[in-house]
Amino acid sequence: MSTDAVLRELLVRQLDHWLPGALHRSRRATLALAYAGNDSGGAEAALRVVAEFADRLRGRRLTVLVLAGGAELPARLGAAEAALPADVAVHVVPGHPDRLPVALKAAGAAGAPLLAVVDGADPDPALLAAVAGGRPAELLLVTAPGGPVRPALTAAGFPLVTEVELVPADGGPARLLAYGTGSDKGLEALKDALWAVDEYAGVRYRDPADPAGRLLDISLAPDPGPLRRELLAELTRSGPRTVTELRRFAATSTVYRAADANRALTSLLASGAVTREPEHGRLGGDVVVSAAPPGAAGSSA
Repeated sequence: MSTDAVLRELLVRQLDHWLPGALHRSRRATLALAYAGNDSGGAEAALRVVAEFADRLRGRRLTVLVLAGGAELPARLGAAEAALPADVAVHVVPGHPDRLPVALKAAGAAGAPLLAVVDGADPDPALLAAVAGGRPAELLLVTAPGGPVRPALTAAGFPLVTEVELVPADGGPARLLAYGTGSDKGLEALKDALWAVDEYAGVRYRDPADPAGRLLDISLAPDPGPLRRELLAELTRSGPRTVTELRRFAATSTVYRAADANRALTSLLASGAVTREPEHGRLGGDVVVSAAPPGAAGSSA
């Protein structure tokens, strides 16, 4: 498998989460898929997922925009499109993702649920602003590592942002996946999907915020070591935090899920690297966690 295959699986899993909620929330919604190349594999997979929700689409209107290169794109999507109910309108627009703002405006996407996938484009402010016009809006942005993606998504109006680098085991180029949303449930679903994809895909993850650049194997129970170090660094840098705040930090500022923070904190507490208040009882959201004083046993985590 490849990063393309992993990204397609992530799209399918996220669409399975997003589509029922969007259809319940509004009578219209938009799915926008924009690719800098001519690989329509993600679009074909997405259309197959949409077809599975035909019974929930009655009385609703879903617009699917597909932007990609290649004159053969409509023919390649023909079989998948033929399986869709009449409530789904598919518009194929040849061209680069920078045409997405115009396509979204023409489709009347603003003010209704919108899920956009933009693969191979830089985080252009006009493009991000157009996607952020969805109510609510979710964006999966795939680009080359190293750019200022998180600040750009935050500035565009996505309050929750997370990033992960996909690193092929065969030495191929890494790709950065950034996700922007205003939905805690959407963020949780994306993080669950990240760790549930095929562990034999030949791809590992790297946290852009990890100064050591450690590679992580895909697993339903990922190695908590890097998260322990990141949580301890956050506590040292910012001072005591509640468990709820540290769970949010894990979900938005690391590649891990919020639930992984509890496992990491339990390990840190057992090692004496951190302390808690109150000292005993369930590790609930209002428990305050602090870094242990310098020199305390186990404080190096």
